[in-house]
Amino acid sequence: MLSKNVRSATNVLFAILCVALIGWTTANYFSVTLTNPQSIFASIKVIFAFVVLQNTAFLLFVRIFPATHGNFAWLWIRIYILLSAFIGAMALGGLFFEGYEYTSQGGFNLLAAPPIGLFIAHAVFSIGWSIKKLFSRYKNSTGILRNQLLFLITASLLLLVLVPLTNFFLPIIFKNSTFVNLSPIYTSLFAGIIAYAIIKQKLFDIRLAVARSVAYILSLVTLVATYSFVLFTASQLIVGGSYGESFTFQALNVAFLVVLAFSFQPIKRFFDRITNRLFYRDAYETQDVLDKLGNVVVAEIDLHRILSGTRTVLTDALRSKFIEFILFEKNKPYLQSVGQQGLKTDLEQLSTHIDEQKREVVVTDELGPQNLLKSLLSKDEISVSLRLKTHHQLVGYVLFGSKRSGDMYSTQDIDLLEIVADELAVAVQNALRFEEIKQFNITLQRKIEEATAELRHVNSRLRELDKTKDEFISMASHQLRTPLTAVKGYLSMVLEGDVGPVTKEEKAYIKRAFDSAQKMVYLIADMLNVSRLQTGKFVIEIKPTNLAEVVASEVDQLKEQIDSRKLKLIYQKPDKLPTLNLDETKTRQVVMNFIDNAIYYTPSGGTIEVKLQSTDDSVSFTVTDTGLGVPKAVQHHLFAKFYRADNAKKMRPDGTGLGLFMAKKVIVAQGGAIIFKSEEGKGSTFGFSFPRKGIEVKASKTESAKETETIAKPPDDPGKTVDKS
Repeated sequence: MLSKNVRSATNVLFAILCVALIGWTTANYFSVTLTNPQSIFASIKVIFAFVVLQNTAFLLFVRIFPATHGNFAWLWIRIYILLSAFIGAMALGGLFFEGYEYTSQGGFNLLAAPPIGLFIAHAVFSIGWSIKKLFSRYKNSTGILRNQLLFLITASLLLLVLVPLTNFFLPIIFKNSTFVNLSPIYTSLFAGIIAYAIIKQKLFDIRLAVARSVAYILSLVTLVATYSFVLFTASQLIVGGSYGESFTFQALNVAFLVVLAFSFQPIKRFFDRITNRLFYRDAYETQDVLDKLGNVVVAEIDLHRILSGTRTVLTDALRSKFIEFILFEKNKPYLQSVGQQGLKTDLEQLSTHIDEQKREVVVTDELGPQNLLKSLLSKDEISVSLRLKTHHQLVGYVLFGSKRSGDMYSTQDIDLLEIVADELAVAVQNALRFEEIKQFNITLQRKIEEATAELRHVNSRLRELDKTKDEFISMASHQLRTPLTAVKGYLSMVLEGDVGPVTKEEKAYIKRAFDSAQKMVYLIADMLNVSRLQTGKFVIEIKPTNLAEVVASEVDQLKEQIDSRKLKLIYQKPDKLPTLNLDETKTRQVVMNFIDNAIYYTPSGGTIEVKLQSTDDSVSFTVTDTGLGVPKAVQHHLFAKFYRADNAKKMRPDGTGLGLFMAKKVIVAQGGAIIFKSEEGKGSTFGFSFPRKGIEVKASKTESAKETETIAKPPDDPGKTVDKS
């Protein structure tokens, strides 16, 4: 018992009970074999002292068997132990007897003294309370524990009731020694019943020592019997019964001893298997359990499956009543229940006290009697706790209930748990991280869906607002265009003198009003085109267009504006330009927009160069100025609707940001491409190009001949140049 678990109070107390029984039996033997009255009297003193020790150990053992639920620090327990020690000392001092007297048959009787009442009271209390406690637990127990208590009660009645009756009360009180010789029978029955309970009912987990002892003895008996038989047979058949002197016999003896030496371990393993089947029907191979557990933690990443698989493997091996897992989330313990046992103890308090032990495996029975953790674990009938910890993090704990057989956890069980602790800790930690990532993905997906739904709602609202805005712009533009056309027409009539002569000063004012009205017409046209783009009603009306005349016309219209701003404009007109299929009105508006922007964004004294040129493959138009330029960081926004660069806003606050947007739409819709390059502070180039193939109007033979004749005759003004400063 002590070698199995020296820290267990149950094991220690039962070992003391056995020592007391051995001491009492030995002293009792001397009391009936010695002939000297003084020696007999001395042995009787020792008998009484061992009886006190026996009764005390039995009461303390019964108090905590089969599990420790009490606290040894209780005051009455201390008083009881001190009182027992005092009574034992009185027994050794011979204070229970006044002496002895000889009988007529040659024997002698002991003369009891008054202090013997203390011994009787102590014995009655110890035996009575212990038997009552055993019966009480027997009524409330089931299964193998009930069987264990039944054998323990039977053995206790024989030892602690019948032996005092035959060896104390009858001889001392009633002077009758007739039944003294029956005590060896009672003690033998006690030993036999306890031994049977240990082996068959697993009263204490010392079966390993018993099994190995039996296997060792059987191995030795087998070897000795085999050696004797073979040696006898060889001596009879080979050397004719001669022993010792024959060289042949000596050689056979040595050879057979060598064979037996190598045969010992296989024979012992054979008997180990047999004794294991006899004593350990629920035994397991540690490596098999480790292999099964390894398959679980390697094959699974789901936390519940890992815990469930681990619980199944360990329950099958250890035969635990339940296995619970306490895991940590954000440094807070929570019960990850697989067995649905549930715990009554506060998890934070329990985990704190377990961690204070600084051990991977904590066995409840090995804790001290005053240990708070012991009472916390006992409250939920937890026998073993296993700490799961990696190098840097505490993952949690595994809590094991008592065994279904009622046995204690063996050294093999503890070794197994210490081996699996690290592997299981890593597996659980990986599963927790996987769960965290999976939960994060679920949360992220939900937030994305919520944000997407909100964005769709906002987009839908924006589309409605944009539609309303387009409808308003379209309506307002149509309503403004009619009165502006009338204003522009009447101003034109006044300028042309249809209503009478006007002075030079009046003409200048009216011209400014006419120009402003023209700008308003262009703005309204842009707004209408934007509205048509949004509603899908933007139409390109293709017809043969002389792009050179369009550009020259726009340049002529802007002469006065160029003069007023003191700019120099150079227009390079090509000698020959093909007729192109274009939307003349919209293309004219683009040309005007590019030149107009160059005028507005070029400071006084600057230069604007308008170039129209044709190659074999394309026709291009560019306007290059020496104005403020476009910052590089915002150039990619320039052709967006309503966008204007900050430097442009400062120089021309009344701009709308629609001109360049519509210019790109018009040119791209006709199959062309926008030309743009700029450097802040040095000017910009805006323009467009069209491929000749596909939009060039093919001339007839008559028109070609006239064109050839015209080209052959030099014009009066080759290459018209407008130079205004």
